[in-house]
Amino acid sequence: MNEDTRGRLTRDGIRIYSEADYAGMHKAGALAAQILDEVAEHVFVGQTTGAIDAFIQRRVEEENAVSATIGYKGYQHASCISINHVVCHGIPGEKKLKDGDILNIDVTVIVDGWFGDTSRMYVAGKLSRKAERLIQVTHDALMLGIESVKPGNTFGDIGHAIQTYAEGQRMSVVRDFCGHGLGRVFHAPPNVLHYGRAGTGPVLEEGMFFTIEPMINLGRPETKVLSDDWTAVTRDKSLSAQFEHSVGVTSDGVEIFTLSPSGKFHPTYG
Repeated sequence: MNEDTRGRLTRDGIRIYSEADYAGMHKAGALAAQILDEVAEHVFVGQTTGAIDAFIQRRVEEENAVSATIGYKGYQHASCISINHVVCHGIPGEKKLKDGDILNIDVTVIVDGWFGDTSRMYVAGKLSRKAERLIQVTHDALMLGIESVKPGNTFGDIGHAIQTYAEGQRMSVVRDFCGHGLGRVFHAPPNVLHYGRAGTGPVLEEGMFFTIEPMINLGRPETKVLSDDWTAVTRDKSLSAQFEHSVGVTSDGVEIFTLSPSGKFHPTYG
């Protein structure tokens, strides 16, 4: 990826984008979200994760966009699909979905040089009560984190909001992975932690673009990466869920670049 030279850098190395740059992020984010809307009908018992990924790749190409993940550090798929106790970076393949499986599908597209990055949860078949609660808590934790985004607040405020809520629901926050800056590059400063102390970390400024993508576990927070060097799973085999939005700090709050066009960001469409 080419280095982004737009805007200025804060002393923490975080790029500040211009007002005109928000349009590019909205366009990229909208396409990623639209594709994830369309994916919903392809998630069913007996479907393979490889078939879902093939659909995503086809839709990216049809929109004359580029998949940010194909070729990234040797990765060869247009999505990451993480099932049940897989925390993130699950590799699509021949695995068939079973009744009750929950899965996170993560897509990043490049549109006119801008990166749109988002993920959400899906369910194959009937959703169990404990999985339903995990998904709801993870969704709500993300939205509480987003509510903390405004100039003058800190990145620690985001993490604190997510951690306080999730742990208050007797769940744990994964600490081994985090959100990240983006714009005209895939990954950039800052690291957006989903835990932390209020009032700590870099101060939020208008023009910052980044993802918030908490991973919440029903059990303990520890993870391990499998021998494929991609797939991260919970060490205790407990269920894990994740939601992700790309956002930009505005003069008085936050804009979400990856809103679902059809209101389908939550798997029960609530």
